[in-house]
Amino acid sequence: MEDKRNIQIIEWEHLDKKKFYVFGVCMTMMIRVSVYPFTLIRTRLQVQKGKSLYNGTFDAFLKILRTEGVPGFYRGFLVNTFTLISGQCYVTTYELTRKYVSEYSSSNVVKSLVAGGSASLVAQSITVPIDVISQHLMMQRHGDTLGRFRVHMRDGKHSVALGQTKDIIVQILKVDGLKGFYRGYVASLLTYIPNSAVWWPFYHFYAEKLSRLAPSDCPHLVLQAISGPLAAATASTLTNPMDVIRARVQVEGKSSIIKTFSQLMAEEGPWGLTKGLSARIIAATPSTIVIVVGYETLKKISLRPELVDSRHW
Repeated sequence: MEDKRNIQIIEWEHLDKKKFYVFGVCMTMMIRVSVYPFTLIRTRLQVQKGKSLYNGTFDAFLKILRTEGVPGFYRGFLVNTFTLISGQCYVTTYELTRKYVSEYSSSNVVKSLVAGGSASLVAQSITVPIDVISQHLMMQRHGDTLGRFRVHMRDGKHSVALGQTKDIIVQILKVDGLKGFYRGYVASLLTYIPNSAVWWPFYHFYAEKLSRLAPSDCPHLVLQAISGPLAAATASTLTNPMDVIRARVQVEGKSSIIKTFSQLMAEEGPWGLTKGLSARIIAATPSTIVIVVGYETLKKISLRPELVDSRHW
């Protein structure tokens, strides 16, 4: 008899790929719209010196809303939507790697660890140039900039989004050349590969533990919705120091991870490595619930028709 407490993992070969990709793009776009403001706040907090402008996540939220309005939370968003491509590459790499690793190991932790790290490697290779541009756009404020580059003004106002993007691309090319679009690539890998490699095992770990503690009739989706944020908070806490360094390398144009780390420690001490952590967790909690519920639901509705009746949810 099937153990209903056991949370079944839908693997790659069980999916209708057409449904998976169509619904996946729509779901990812909805998630990005909801969490982007906190991504912007996190980036500004991580790059600023000490508390020169914002005193924390809530203070940054109020000041941006007051001085820049709601559009201020979405600076660089149009450019950032190109990461939808890397998002699809991420889930494809993750699922295919899990399938490949399963031939050599039956351990879910091993499969999740290897697949999560591999997926992040592929995704970051696509994402970093997009991040470099969008982060510079995030740093633009009315009449000021927190980054290295300033977008041109037209009739006293910031140029439209495409004009701003062109300004940033031209300035990066002029100052750094093509390699400027991959500034911080190593720092990104050192941030997101461990983050992804840690998140998936912790997610399955928390889900399995909760399934044993919860009543047998508790929906699996509820357990997964709780497990996702727990895993995200764990992974965010472990990788935030490198995320701070990554943001500074990419926005300030620094070339050395070690020098950036040394300067941060000298100026702000160990607490400097926690900058943006609360914004990161605040963004991760609701977004991870949406991602987990959405991703698990996506996989369920993408399940091949002949397998639907064989699954208990």
